Amino acid sequence: MGRIVLVTGVSRSLGSRIAENLAGDTGVDRVIGVDVVPPMVAIPGIDFIRADIRNPVIAKVMGEAKVDTVVHMGVIATPKQAGGRSSMKEINVIGTMQLLAACQRTPSLEGLIVKSTSGVYGCGAKDPAMFTEDMEPKHAPTAGWPKDCSEVEGYVRGFARCRPDVTVSTFRFANFLGSAIDTAMTAYFSLPVIPTVLGFDARLQFVHVDDGLEILRRAVHDRQVGIFNVAGAGALTLSQAIRLTGRPRVALPEFLLTPVGRSLSRAGLLDFSYEQVRFITYGRVLDTSLVERTFEFTPAYTTHAAFEEFLARDEELVDVA
Repeated sequence: MGRIVLVTGVSRSLGSRIAENLAGDTGVDRVIGVDVVPPMVAIPGIDFIRADIRNPVIAKVMGEAKVDTVVHMGVIATPKQAGGRSSMKEINVIGTMQLLAACQRTPSLEGLIVKSTSGVYGCGAKDPAMFTEDMEPKHAPTAGWPKDCSEVEGYVRGFARCRPDVTVSTFRFANFLGSAIDTAMTAYFSLPVIPTVLGFDARLQFVHVDDGLEILRRAVHDRQVGIFNVAGAGALTLSQAIRLTGRPRVALPEFLLTPVGRSLSRAGLLDFSYEQVRFITYGRVLDTSLVERTFEFTPAYTTHAAFEEFLARDEELVDVA
């Protein structure tokens, strides 16, 4: 008998794609997609249920369907997606709390997979050359999506203690790139003039969307307990990445970049948060050996290759325009 999987956040890009991938997986009998609004394009092979994970009704959905695996993709990365920072935090943190409460009351549940971010490590001058999963952040995030994910991971750890019979896998992804995804970083590298922090050249890592979706799919079948870093091999410095874009850059003192970012956000060009400024100042590189050993998983795209595909997508959009 195949898996019965519930995927949260299916109205957004990554949630819809993992739901579609699982629906086409021969080892999965049923995929239930949940979100407050339906996907813009119907996802073939899934049962969509319009529901808010902040509502206790989600427990009824899971119980009646005898869900054995939950893939939690419902953590929103930017305030713009949620309609403001307060709504974003409520969806991310309160929504996860309610989802975990529903998981607690679902006896059929065997596996919980959580999409998190490497942003939980924070960014700063005291960071190690590479972060391993057991390291505590030297500069813990203080706001935004990384802070929400830190809280989410705390609640997930609490759930794992209460339900030791459930295999809990948390994946800390580097920034996603690819030909069909829009993020704060893709918007940043698409600016006509790219602002940087004077005197700094951050080391950056990326993960291709296809690789991220593949490790989530594998985790549905190969259940493993733990927290896992996921990123493409290698790293790019910020200056190297900007040279690859072919766009000009302007170096600003750090105290000026945050207000510039706020102006860009208000203009609707991108969501440029304080944590984003920290990232392009100090960067972050992950040790991914644990996920490679545990799942026998090597990303098909290196960091450089993922960035190159993003650039190819960007060039195609310019040609079409």
